[in-house]
Amino acid sequence: QVQLVESGGGLVQAGGSLRLSCAASGRIFGVNTMGWYRRSPGKQRDMVATITSGGSTNYADSVKGRFTVSRDNAKNTVYLQMNSLKPEDTAVYYCRMTTYGGMNFWGEGTLVTVSS
Repeated sequence: QVQLVESGGGLVQAGGSLRLSCAASGRIFGVNTMGWYRRSPGKQRDMVATITSGGSTNYADSVKGRFTVSRDNAKNTVYLQMNSLKPEDTAVYYCRMTTYGGMNFWGEGTLVTVSS
């Protein structure tokens, strides 16, 4: 069984930084894209940043220039470095992993709270 475990969330003041990590464990084959999504209070879950196995990245417009996604393929781990955080970045952040075989896995989420 595949598990994704996020860590690194917490409370930070506006302008601060946090680094999220997500480690995948279990019987994992053919990992394609890994990434981060978030759900703010009262809103749907939206894509924040994704990265393919080849290193191609994609970012939501709202985080471009502030967030950086990276991954360690050997460890099946994805990271999200978040700088210049804003109160509107407050959300539960979810890790997602997709495989070449079409499997889709989600973590349980980690809360990021940015105070003004």
